[in-house]
Amino acid sequence: MHFIPEARKIPILMYHSIADDASPKFKSFAVSPSLFADQMAYLQQHDYTPINVTQLVHTYMQKKTLLPARPIVITFDDGFADFFTHALPVLQQYNFTATLYITTAFVNGTSKWLESEGEAMRRLLTWSQIHEINAAGIECGAHSHTHPQLDVLDLAKMREEVVSCKKVLEDHLQEEVSSFAYPYGYYTTAVKQAVQEAGYTSACAVKFTLSSEKTDPFALARLKVSSDTSVKLLGELLTTGPGAMTALMLRARTPAWQLVRRSSILMSRYAVQKH
Repeated sequence: MHFIPEARKIPILMYHSIADDASPKFKSFAVSPSLFADQMAYLQQHDYTPINVTQLVHTYMQKKTLLPARPIVITFDDGFADFFTHALPVLQQYNFTATLYITTAFVNGTSKWLESEGEAMRRLLTWSQIHEINAAGIECGAHSHTHPQLDVLDLAKMREEVVSCKKVLEDHLQEEVSSFAYPYGYYTTAVKQAVQEAGYTSACAVKFTLSSEKTDPFALARLKVSSDTSVKLLGELLTTGPGAMTALMLRARTPAWQLVRRSSILMSRYAVQKH
């Protein structure tokens, strides 16, 4: 009897803001600078080696390049200014790399798409800071142009969001941008195809689980790090992912919730057009 070896599990962490202050609706997305520093210290103490998303996917595709003994990918969504002030210095302290996904329409501005969460004035990175971050060895990826729910846009608008952010970043950085992250983690087959056709080589979703070499490179699984993710809990996530029941509930809830959300948006549009 021949046993097929289980695919190696790789944790991809998903952060957003690294800050002490946050509105109640956004609180879970803001990890305090002190907790973030403790989490990075834990990774260093337990011999984790961070690589960026493109390095991970390239290794999967080439199959000749060996992964580190304990690989991990650290990602940050949106491009908040606190990445420059609170995350980058800690990453540099440990010589860690990461992938930063940037929403290009709001560079030099604030997170206007978070108005309903009471966070429309949260500062985003400037182009000068992004250049410095890129020069420091942090991969800069695309996170759409205006941070919409891509799966409910018409095809033309959706493709424009996917393509334009890549072009804006490449024009500023003068280098290829290879990775994309779906806003809110929402995508469909059409969205994924648009990302591939735009020339990206990978895309991150959420999925609340560990990734592996068998994971679709255009639907990479990530683990959300929240404001209440203690160092102890982080250690558990890195080795086993969310608890079995928690993971099952999260993964089962996501498709159902997305269907309800899409239907609600489409019905609202129909009602507006009707009147």
